[in-house]
Formats: sequence, C-alpha cells, structure tokens
Amino acid sequence: MTTTNVQIVPTRSTLAQRIIALGVLFAFLYWASSIVMTVMLAVLLAYFLDPGVVLLERIHVPRALGALVVLLVAIAAVGAVGYLLVNRTQSFADAWPRYSAVLRRAAESVDRRIATIEREFSIVVPEQAPQQPSVSANEIQEIRGWLLHGIGSITSGLLLWAFLPFLVFFMLAAKPRLWRATIELFPDTSRADVRSALDDVNVVLRSYVAGSSLVAGILAGACWMFFAIMHLDYAFLAALVSGLVNMIPYIGVILSWIPPFLIGLDKWHSIGPFLIVAGVLSAFHILAANVLMPAIVGRSVHLNPLAVTISLLFWGWLWGAFGLILAIPVTATLKVICDHVPDWQPWGRWLGA
Repeated sequence: MTTTNVQIVPTRSTLAQRIIALGVLFAFLYWASSIVMTVMLAVLLAYFLDPGVVLLERIHVPRALGALVVLLVAIAAVGAVGYLLVNRTQSFADAWPRYSAVLRRAAESVDRRIATIEREFSIVVPEQAPQQPSVSANEIQEIRGWLLHGIGSITSGLLLWAFLPFLVFFMLAAKPRLWRATIELFPDTSRADVRSALDDVNVVLRSYVAGSSLVAGILAGACWMFFAIMHLDYAFLAALVSGLVNMIPYIGVILSWIPPFLIGLDKWHSIGPFLIVAGVLSAFHILAANVLMPAIVGRSVHLNPLAVTISLLFWGWLWGAFGLILAIPVTATLKVICDHVPDWQPWGRWLGA
C-alpha cells in the first residue's frame, strides 16, 4: 500500500503542476498580447522575407546588408500600396455621409417593421407619453473612460508596432546564429530532433505565409475584376478588403460580403445584385480553400477542419482580429512540435486527422 501511495501522489502533483503552468501561460498570452502578437507577426514576416536574404547571400552579399535591403524594399512596397490607397480611402470617407444616410434609412425601415410586428402580437396596453431619452452622468463617465482606454490601447499598439521593423531585421540578420543557439539549448541527444523540428517549422511557416499571400493576391484581383463588372464604386478598395478577409477560414466568406454590400446600398435597389455578390464571393472562398491553398501551400500545413475551427475560436477570443490571422500558423507550429515530442504525438495526429 505504501508503494502505491508513493506512485499516485507524484502523478496528481504533476497533473496539478501542468494545469497551473498552462493557466500561467494563457494568462501571459492574454495580458502580454500586444508584445506576443508583435513578436509572432515579426516571425511570420521574417520567414516570408528570408528567401530574398538567402538569394542575396548566394551572390555574396553579407547577410546583415541583405536583410536591410530586403526589409527596405518590403517597407517601400507597403508604402507604395498605402499611397495608392490614400486617395481611394479619402474619396470613400468624403462620400461616407451618403452611405450613412442609406444605412440610417434602412435601419429606420427595420425599426418600423419591428414596431408593426410588436403592435400586432403584443398585449394592448395604455399608451404612455413619449419620453426623451436621457444620458446619465454614469453613462457619460463610462463613455469617457472607454474612449480614454481606446486611445491608450492605440498609443501602446503603435509604440509596439514601431519595433516591428527592428525585430524583423534582427531576426533576418541573426537567423543562423539564433538557429544554432536555439539548438544548443538542448542536450546533445535531443539536438537532432530539435533541428528536424525547426526545419519542419521553417517549411510550415514559409509555405503558409508565402502561399497565403499569393492566394490573397489572386482573390483580391478576382474580386476587383468582378466588382468592376458589377460597376461597383470603389471597386479596388472593396476588392482589397474582401480578398484579404476571404483568407480567414469559414467566417472570412461572410466578412468579405460586408464591403460590397455597404457600398452597394446606395447603388442597388433590389436583392438580386446582393445575392450575386454573395454567391460569387462564396465560390471564390470555396475555390481558394479547396483548390488554390492545397495546390500552392501543399500538404505542409495539414490541420483538420475541427482543429482549424477550434483554433479560430480560441485565438480569436484571446487576441481578437489578429488572433484570427495568427490562428492557423500558431496551430500548425504546435502540431509540428507535437509531432516531434513522443508524449505529445497523439495530439499531433489528432490535429492533422
């Protein structure tokens, strides 16, 4: 009996320690979300830009200089795209009162219909004199506090994002040294497995980022042509947003409807064009998920639909919109780690079942 008790106690203790460690990890990911998301985004960008640095290395350009050149080219490309979008975004902002008036009329129409239904199905009660809505002092304080909190969050977010180019540069320039230093953290007997796991993570992240970027570009171009055929105003701006959000599994197709629906409210006065837009964008989503992504990304990122859905729900809840963007690469990386740790291999098989 004594031996049995000695064996049980460590098992329970180990389980409790794992639960506590998992809780601490999730708490850290939540409270330090800005830092963690910035670092993860820098990692993805570094994997995306690394082939350019490797190409420059092959023509005898020092890695640090190559990393700087590739990063500057990437920043210039993003700046050029942003410059092209400024005029279209400003034009859309100037025209926003027209769209907001359409939305307001639609909302008033819905309110009138709801009021009619309520009058038909509710119990008749004596009418009361209408009262003007009032805003209490507590509500004003809550709104002021919410605005101040939002401004503080934006400020801290911009401060962290200012470090993003530096993080990407250091990751690109020091990648070989960081690679070796990471492997040397483990004992000699495990270094071969660690090197294999890092190589697999490299393949997964690079394939996912490069493939997803290419598919997003194809989707944006297809949406642009489709919106132009539909004579939709601000076709390029709507196509860019729809093409990018359409890359989010499952819910992305619904989000891609919002820009054309919003712009089309002022132009289309029947339900037909809206149904056509929804159908075509849904077809684009199905084509991208079932044909383009497997063909371009390949089988390197292999997660079953249930794992993808759970990861989107969890990381979206934890980190919001950026969680939806990072959910797939984070989960795919976890699967690679599980595949290389014997005790965790059943979880890896489940994620890829």
